[in-house]
Amino acid sequence: MRMLCLTLALLIARPLAAEVILFDAKGAAQELVIYSTLDARLATPLIEGFQALNPGVAVRYEDLLAGEIAARVRRETDAGQPTADFLFSSAMDVQVKLANDGYARAATVEASAGWPRWANWRDTAYAVTFEPAVLVYHKPSFPDGPPDTRLDLIRWLKDAPEGRGNIGTYDIDRSAVGYLFLARDREYFADIWSLVRAMAGAGVQTFPTSQDIIDRVADGRLRLGYNILGSYAAEQVQQNPDLGLVLLRDYTVVVSRVALVPRAAGNPDLGTRFLGYMLGRAGQEVLANRMGLPAISVEVADTSSAHAMQARLGDQLRPVAVSPGLLVYLDQAKRRLFLQNWARALSGGG
Repeated sequence: MRMLCLTLALLIARPLAAEVILFDAKGAAQELVIYSTLDARLATPLIEGFQALNPGVAVRYEDLLAGEIAARVRRETDAGQPTADFLFSSAMDVQVKLANDGYARAATVEASAGWPRWANWRDTAYAVTFEPAVLVYHKPSFPDGPPDTRLDLIRWLKDAPEGRGNIGTYDIDRSAVGYLFLARDREYFADIWSLVRAMAGAGVQTFPTSQDIIDRVADGRLRLGYNILGSYAAEQVQQNPDLGLVLLRDYTVVVSRVALVPRAAGNPDLGTRFLGYMLGRAGQEVLANRMGLPAISVEVADTSSAHAMQARLGDQLRPVAVSPGLLVYLDQAKRRLFLQNWARALSGGG
């Protein structure tokens, strides 16, 4: 099997540049088209695992931004053209809106019968990973351990040494997952704006990505990183002795990557087959063991899997359900108000 990078000259119909990879197959008789937010390099084990079980299927993998995926699927469907056979995105709300607006088809596979109810909306949109928000910390700065509840974090921030190296978090105006995490915080923690004001008083720094924050905590430029996507932090904790992570004990929000088969898929049978692979044991084990993305399937024996974490932590975990309830985060008036409150709290206001 060879992997061929296609040039941007082939992408005339696309409004924005993105990486397109063709995972070729010997004697390929079919081609599966995937639009995904996951970096193509990181997705390679998943694609190769599918091809090992489905010889003769080439895969065209397009690495796009979440908003571009949704816009493209809508544009192609509305024009009566075929679109991707499978979508895989970290933007839960955007994916559910596509399904809610009729751009996804019902796709039932063997594993879907036992899939958790919170992770399956009408067999059209499925959560396929289980990724908690964590507090990352610089171990040498916390010989007695870091704060492990939000109230403890507020107290620590109020007593923290002066300076801008105390805490970092997402810029929620630029980070979709950061916005989602903080919006859920507001539902579970009445003093969320007090926490943001305490961060501001301790010199909070904001960044668009998890990696920006993890890098700075790992080398001590920051002592703490708040609401960091645990799937990105966990592997790096194993590699860096100065980096630690903790799931806050009062509650831990969990997000997922959401998969669906578009209504206008050019080859919906292949899209449904890939969904079955991702929900089945083989795909879930690749996600967990080779890609560092915690699995939902109870068949995956891994300490970071949804089943293992829920057995250990119970109601501490608050998974975001795949449902139309997510659409509230796309309401522009509510978003503007939320961002205004965020900016006010960062400036020290009420």
